[in-house]
Amino acid sequence: MATRIIYFTVNGRPEKAEFLPDCPAQDVKDLFRVAAEAGPHDILKLYNTNGSIINISPHLEPNNPHACYKLEVVAADCNRKPLGEELTVALGFDLSSMEKSTLEVTDEVRQYLKTPTFDNWQWEDTEIMVLLQVMYTDLDFISTFNIEVEVLQQFLYEVYRRYNNIPFHNFKHCFCVTQMMYGLIWLTDLRTKMESIDLLIMLTSAVCHDLDHTGYNNAYQINARTELALRYNDISPLENHHCAVAFEILEKKESNIFRNLTTEQYKRIREGMIKCILATDMTRHNEILNKFKSILSSFDFGNKDHKDVLMMIMIKVSDISNEARPMDVAEPWLDCLLQEFFNQSDMEKLEGLPVTPFMDRDKVTKPSSQTGFIRFVLFPLFIELANLFPCLEQHIIDPVRKALDYYTEMEKALDKEKQT
Repeated sequence: MATRIIYFTVNGRPEKAEFLPDCPAQDVKDLFRVAAEAGPHDILKLYNTNGSIINISPHLEPNNPHACYKLEVVAADCNRKPLGEELTVALGFDLSSMEKSTLEVTDEVRQYLKTPTFDNWQWEDTEIMVLLQVMYTDLDFISTFNIEVEVLQQFLYEVYRRYNNIPFHNFKHCFCVTQMMYGLIWLTDLRTKMESIDLLIMLTSAVCHDLDHTGYNNAYQINARTELALRYNDISPLENHHCAVAFEILEKKESNIFRNLTTEQYKRIREGMIKCILATDMTRHNEILNKFKSILSSFDFGNKDHKDVLMMIMIKVSDISNEARPMDVAEPWLDCLLQEFFNQSDMEKLEGLPVTPFMDRDKVTKPSSQTGFIRFVLFPLFIELANLFPCLEQHIIDPVRKALDYYTEMEKALDKEKQT
């Protein structure tokens, strides 16, 4: 396989990076970081010859010394310890280590995986891939769709490689969302209400829903006129990218878990995954929720349109389900999310872009970030899903009520502190 050579300048100094097109994205970013002599928490920005920001990834278009890209190093606070550091993705294992995992997948662990209160996040990444494999096995996908185990393992490994080492939208977040989806499928007994192919779509969409996330949301992509925003015409650039990366992985024979399906089955899965992953764009939140509310009183599992909307609701709930976790799990994840938000607002200020209000470290506090989000986003969404599945009340709504009480009290304490 031919290597890619990328020529760029840093402060007028010519440099080049050389890598294989299938190497991990983090390795490519590390090459640029070393060439730029950047610190571990410095922010790198790469511009093409037109002055547009482009993503540092294995898919960079090769250039030549006469058409150099320009790399900028934006210094972050190098003394600040990243919040939730223990939750970031560890790097550097090979596929064979999956077979050497010390995780014992007992019936107790399998049952534990099915509960939204799942609270052990100390798994190694190899163990997480084993747990993801367990989910595919327990939902009978292996036998129903003739998925070869070694292909599933390669698929999960490729997915792992395409999640970036960023504070929140990393491989462990992928696992959180997938585990919640898996738990909701069991709790709502969807195995008896929907076809296996629909469940396969939902679980695989959860696995792939944030592939190659950059840590900067769609508003930033659009305002900064990044390569993704230009490629997707400002329409859900991140979510479209997540889909594209998912199907890049699935195009490879060795990691295509759908390769033994019929053409019609594959077409249905592709259509369903695109709908589900695009539904995670929060700018579509009200549109999708209102559509679900309009069909709820006459919901019919035999109606494809109704099922499509439910599948979108299921991945949305799974994606933003952090506050349904025990507080000692949910709060560190919130710290990670806020770190990612603050990184973006810092960058927006540096680049003279509109600053996203709920990401501004000078205006946002932990409790203020959550009270409004829980009241106006989580509750309306979770309550409607529980209207269809009343069994979910205790599992996802009661914990969120407790989280709202917790952050409301924290907010009051902060306000009182300011007044004294």
